[in-house]
Amino acid sequence: MRTLFYGTPSIAVSYLQLAAEESEVAAVITQPDRPVGRGLETKPSPVKEAALKLKLPVLQPERPSEIAAQIKAFDADLGIAIAYGQILKPDALKATRLGHINVHFSLLPKYRGSAPVPWALINGETKTGVSLFWLDEGMDTGPLLSQKEAEILPDENASQVMEKLHILGLDLLKTALGKISHGDYPRIPQEGAPSYAPLLKKADGLIDFENSAVQIHNLVRGLFIWPRAYFVLRDSSGEKRVSVLQTTLNSVSSSPFPAPIGTILRVEQQRGFLLQCGQGSSVWISRVQPEGKSPMGAAEFLNGRRLTVGHSLPLKRGK
Repeated sequence: MRTLFYGTPSIAVSYLQLAAEESEVAAVITQPDRPVGRGLETKPSPVKEAALKLKLPVLQPERPSEIAAQIKAFDADLGIAIAYGQILKPDALKATRLGHINVHFSLLPKYRGSAPVPWALINGETKTGVSLFWLDEGMDTGPLLSQKEAEILPDENASQVMEKLHILGLDLLKTALGKISHGDYPRIPQEGAPSYAPLLKKADGLIDFENSAVQIHNLVRGLFIWPRAYFVLRDSSGEKRVSVLQTTLNSVSSSPFPAPIGTILRVEQQRGFLLQCGQGSSVWISRVQPEGKSPMGAAEFLNGRRLTVGHSLPLKRGK
């Protein structure tokens, strides 16, 4: 079976390698080389680097529609798109005999869009999964080939959830490629009410300590990869952003003593500091990364700012 592979970031590399093992990859389509890093050095995508190592032809159009005829000339049976970075238009979708399939990290139709795992965590979901589906003109609306469910544990962050979904996705794709090569390619309509996972912005990471401890904990987990949950401290030296890398819910539902929101209620070297949140709740902030510094324990962070129990963090309010 001849395939075309569409992908760009590092998460797509192992899927490309699998596609090359399970099919004849006629060509790899990836995003053009882009400037990256502080030096803005132009670099190829991870998928391009992997494709060149596999000695596969690489195409890098700004838009696949620009080379639809060239893509069609490869006479491929199937297209495989993994985190390509663009919506494929009808002319590109029709360039293969069977169509194009995509791996999406949610149980479609839930969390259609670009950030399904972060939004599932932010919203406190206890389960998620992987959907293998046929691309159409909509945003993650095409019929399913298969799905597999996965549990979200209470303290797992987006990186940990993505790691296990990544493995599930590879398993689904391998099984599907085997079936499709033998003429078995179901198209099962998506069922249920859809929900959406829009593109994240840096501003989405600002913690509102008026929210409950559970909401704050879920935000930290969901934004662990990017853009990171954070708060801003305001003092005589100016404003400093502090990213929150890890939190733990307080085992006691209520705070140990009444205090204004933002008050430090307890400090422990290993657990960090317990902070008063909204709705009478409190959350342990365990690990942080101050702007311009390396990650550190939250208790160490407080020591550096000479803050202790009873002090209130000098928070900047509002977005």
